Amino acid sequence: MPLKIPKPTSPGQRHTISASFDEITQRKPKKSLVAPLKGRGGRNNLGRMTVRHQGGGPKNQLRIIDFKRDKHNVSGKVMTIEYDPNRSARIALIKYPDGDWRYILAPNGLKTGDSIEAGPKVEIKVGNCLQLKNTPTGTLVHNVELKQGKGGQIVRSAGAAAQVLAKEEAYTLLRLPSGEIRRVLSECMVTIGQVGNLDHQNIKLGKAGRKRHLGWRPSVRGSAMSPRDHPHGGGEGRSPIGMPGPKTPWGKPTLGYKTRQNRLTDRLIVRRRK
Repeated sequence: MPLKIPKPTSPGQRHTISASFDEITQRKPKKSLVAPLKGRGGRNNLGRMTVRHQGGGPKNQLRIIDFKRDKHNVSGKVMTIEYDPNRSARIALIKYPDGDWRYILAPNGLKTGDSIEAGPKVEIKVGNCLQLKNTPTGTLVHNVELKQGKGGQIVRSAGAAAQVLAKEEAYTLLRLPSGEIRRVLSECMVTIGQVGNLDHQNIKLGKAGRKRHLGWRPSVRGSAMSPRDHPHGGGEGRSPIGMPGPKTPWGKPTLGYKTRQNRLTDRLIVRRRK
């Protein structure tokens, strides 16, 4: 995906690097595959703010993505490549011979007119979806299932790809984008290829307003607050943290503090990302 650098006609344009959207072939989504999406602004069902720095931005519709790829052994044709405001990756609209339409994550190299297929033993081809046990070692995959039949849960963002390393009894070893090496059941489905929109990481918003348009609200440093508002606050002028390790506004350790407590899946991690 090529990038676009505008002329610096204003301070906000001077450092902007944006996507050119050349690969987009359709502007409006298919009506039958969208659903209303309510903006919650980081609040839970009780109206209490549980995630900070969220809110604002335009109204968006949810694109219903086929993460399960459960239409087996039926070849579908790629009709359009579209923008999805709810994710960093592009999405592809697939039409099947029986008249069914579905959205999938668009892998790198997939173009309009290509055919894709899903099934336990389909051809090793970009966009095809098959079981891990039938995927050759060294293959790059994405949209990886962690529970058989649940649909892809990891490796779904722009430019992401996991690599098949080895097969061990009922499990397959994958190297995830974070560097973690993890066992995944060989019966789980994966999609061949790397997620498209590779240049997403090189985009620069250029101004604070564009961050607000994405639904992000401002973040204030703890050291700029008063002691009653944040553990880092207070002092004359710029002061150090002054405590053993940085803290959250509620006094919990942060910045590198390990919070993982899922002992059920600890045995599946061969090498951690750190």
